[in-house]
Amino acid sequence: MRIAILEDDPDQLALLERWLAEAGHDVHAYQSGRDAMRHAGRESFDLFVLDWQVPDVSGPEVLARIRNNVSKHVPVLFVTVRDSEEDIVFALESGADDYMVKPARKHELLARVNALLRRAYPREEEPLLSFPPFEIDTRHGEIRRSGTKIELTPKEYDLAVVLFRNMGRLLSRGHLQEAVWGRTGDLATRTVDTHVSQVRKKLDLRAETGFRVVPIYNYGYRLEQVGDNAGAA
Repeated sequence: MRIAILEDDPDQLALLERWLAEAGHDVHAYQSGRDAMRHAGRESFDLFVLDWQVPDVSGPEVLARIRNNVSKHVPVLFVTVRDSEEDIVFALESGADDYMVKPARKHELLARVNALLRRAYPREEEPLLSFPPFEIDTRHGEIRRSGTKIELTPKEYDLAVVLFRNMGRLLSRGHLQEAVWGRTGDLATRTVDTHVSQVRKKLDLRAETGFRVVPIYNYGYRLEQVGDNAGAA
């Protein structure tokens, strides 16, 4: 999962970043609230970890920006030294999903992060995922339309699965890049666009067939169900 951390203490930031990266997450670290807010508007993340007291813009202000301008539903976890009941209640009532008091403990932090991610993004464990007329066979890495296998490259398959698993959710190009190709600095964003175009073409994803890929200029893509399929999901 793609996680953004706001923490102004470089040692604490490095520690949290290492714990989450070792757990398999793609981590983006910010030391100022303004940087965190700017990137939250440009990129999509699966979860935010926020400190309260940071330079220029506080954690609660970043939370307010996320809830008002980014997403009402993306999980937000506070990790802060502020331990008063009033602060905890204020954060939770302002839209935070969970609250931890420093010093953070590794296994507790990972357990809370995983719990928030499970609730926000329930994953289908079945080997066959159904989005009629599409079936995704995760065991064999195949996508079928009305029973007919669609020929896809491995990256096209991975990209299609990410889009279907996040139906209706706007994903930035950077998010898609990391989910499919991993964190690599030499991959042009045009590569993402080209693969989305191929997936759209090969799966015939357009409004007339029940699904469509919606491009958002300078941001990314969202897969939507339309017509009768939208109510059947």
